[in-house]
Amino acid sequence: MFRRILVPVDFTPKAMRAARAAARIAPEDADVTLLHVIERLHGDLPGIERFYRRLERMARAKARAFTDLFERRGRRVRVVIVYGDPLEETLRFASSSRADLIVMGSHRFSRARVGHNWGTLSYKVGLLAKSPVLLVK
Repeated sequence: MFRRILVPVDFTPKAMRAARAAARIAPEDADVTLLHVIERLHGDLPGIERFYRRLERMARAKARAFTDLFERRGRRVRVVIVYGDPLEETLRFASSSRADLIVMGSHRFSRARVGHNWGTLSYKVGLLAKSPVLLVK
């Protein structure tokens, strides 16, 4: 059974679908982490740190709707916000936290367009993560 569940979120509707699925399958004693990665821009720009602080405040506010899904079911959940490359930070966090399941939102692929848009974060995490990945469409 999965005990350490990682749910990377970007606060889109597909991330909400993934969070709902994770809330449904999380056992009572699961530790669930909602991970949001704020991608850093390259170079020093005036006021950039203030911009990042604002993004983080907005992310924490948006996370409330996601944490409610788990808390209503009596599940422990925490929100972690990190800065960096979304793929690298998701893989790093999954490894360091010893996540035994990653639940992510994904989108449907068209069989008529094989290979098109396969560069998504969820596809890359599915290929590169050491733990099982549940893609919710």
